[in-house]
Amino acid sequence: MAEQRNEPVRADARQNRARIIEVARDAFTAAPDASLNSIAKKAGVGPGTLYRHFPTREALILAVYRHEVEQLAAYAPELLEDHPPLEALRLWFDRLAYYGRVKHGVSDILHSLTDDGLAGEIYGAVIGAVTLLLRACEKDGSIRPGVDPDDVLLMLGFLWRTGPGEEGEARVARLLDLVIDGLRLGAPGTPVAGPRETRS
Repeated sequence: MAEQRNEPVRADARQNRARIIEVARDAFTAAPDASLNSIAKKAGVGPGTLYRHFPTREALILAVYRHEVEQLAAYAPELLEDHPPLEALRLWFDRLAYYGRVKHGVSDILHSLTDDGLAGEIYGAVIGAVTLLLRACEKDGSIRPGVDPDDVLLMLGFLWRTGPGEEGEARVARLLDLVIDGLRLGAPGTPVAGPRETRS
């Protein structure tokens, strides 16, 4: 009986925690300095509830960070089920760019708080997704063989240095086009592209 009475409490606590993370993700994307009280209000919980789950601002930021990485890694196999490998790769890069905007503005806090264990866990999840997508592209011949996933992830580091807003998003799109073009160069059966037409 005690377990049955406690179960709704645990379920409510899980829902509150998930809701706070969701709201915090959007809040930090819009304004990295968003206050915890404003996040609690938007999540529909009291400040005390938020602080029970996340005693400090840094704890909440890390929870958002981890949640985003988990979703990002899980997104790769989902994309491969619904799209050709190269399209799935580009869509995943777009999601990574969005994640970069979430991280933008709080990177200093994350850098100071993320220990080697957490860094290894996060890096492992992301590099696993990159590897899965690249190998699928290699298998169907849409990119050249032998691409190193670590090299690709290192190259994508520009995402963390691109500012928010429409101008930043446009720059990210152009840079990702260059990345995809580079990966396609030398792919089996892929002709060398000539200069792109300039639209007037």
